[in-house]
Amino acid sequence: MLTTHQTYETNIRLPFSFILFGTVAFLFSQMMFLFSGPQMVIGAFRIPSVWAAVHLTVLGWALMVAMGAMYQLVPVAFLTPIWNETVGFIQFLVTALGILSFSASLALKMQMAFFPGLLLTFGFVLFFLQMFMTLRKQAKKNIMTLFVGTALVCLLLTIGLGVTLTFHFWSGTETLDHLLVLKTHVLFGIFGWFTLLIIGFSYKMVPMFSLAHGFSMKLARYVYIVYISGLIVSFFGFFKKYEALFPIGMSLLFVGFALFAYHMFTILQTRVKKKLDRPFLFALLAIGIALFLHGAALFCSFSKNVPIFNILIYAYIFGWIILSIIGYLYKIVPFLWWTHRYSKKIGKENVPTLKQMMNEKWTVVQCSLFVASFIGVLLALIVSSLPLFYIAQGGMLLFSLLFAGSIISVLLK
Repeated sequence: MLTTHQTYETNIRLPFSFILFGTVAFLFSQMMFLFSGPQMVIGAFRIPSVWAAVHLTVLGWALMVAMGAMYQLVPVAFLTPIWNETVGFIQFLVTALGILSFSASLALKMQMAFFPGLLLTFGFVLFFLQMFMTLRKQAKKNIMTLFVGTALVCLLLTIGLGVTLTFHFWSGTETLDHLLVLKTHVLFGIFGWFTLLIIGFSYKMVPMFSLAHGFSMKLARYVYIVYISGLIVSFFGFFKKYEALFPIGMSLLFVGFALFAYHMFTILQTRVKKKLDRPFLFALLAIGIALFLHGAALFCSFSKNVPIFNILIYAYIFGWIILSIIGYLYKIVPFLWWTHRYSKKIGKENVPTLKQMMNEKWTVVQCSLFVASFIGVLLALIVSSLPLFYIAQGGMLLFSLLFAGSIISVLLK
């Protein structure tokens, strides 16, 4: 499990502040998606309500949870304490306020999103400074450092491009190529920041949760080189408007991710734990979904069908990024809380076991509901069926409620 050392422990309130905020944000974002159904099923994704729901999901849920997890996992994975916990709490407050005001401005008056965007940017800069100062203290750098460090650079680029877009809406000027900035914003945010981060920490968590030993990490360097090459080639395809480069970039991203998926398979082959925990299986399922979606993106890169790419982006966010986070959180949250509450009481009084912190069978039901709802929403978007969308998105909303209940139930034990 998540082996900790007293020197590297983070104040438990810091990661849980991010995780709890993200859980509530996910609930409200799914409500917003439900009300935006009539527009989404006809392919109208670039409207205020959908933009607000997407950013509340990506920033409020995925990003905040990722930040919270990093406050706990970075010290453990890189054997170095968080640089400054006080800065961490300040960063949480600034970022949370920034996300709430930014999402509200997107929904109500997009032209004013620039100002809360600046507040949000300040929160991100504080986080980047925190991680930079923490990682620089790592005694021995490794491939995980490279993945996580590059992911942070992609996050900075994503933030800069996002602020540029909001300034464009606020000023009303036509001094930039709006579509170029938007494409690059999505590329570095979704494929860069989130994917590189999940890949990097998967090299820690997959062996840890499967008790894998004696595997080689040589393939990881090729995963990094090929995948980063795909990001760079895709970016230059956008920047230089060389349409032929885009399929090449998508090909490299697909090959890079395929190498990662194969590497995860080889690592699992060395595991001691033969029966994997069920929530962890859904995190592994997310890898398979992402591999399929990378292949689909490669196939679609030869066409100019924008609605298809909108659906693929939705699928990538939910089927890869969010499902990965959910699968890992079902394992991480009970362990963190159990360690905080009961690790020092072992042998002194009766304490619950780690297995008793969360009902594993119930988490399988919840994850199955998520996957079924995810597939239902995709089908609804593909065939433009509003009734199917309402049913599937209603399932997604129900999942968000059940997930929030599961997290809260752990904290009450």
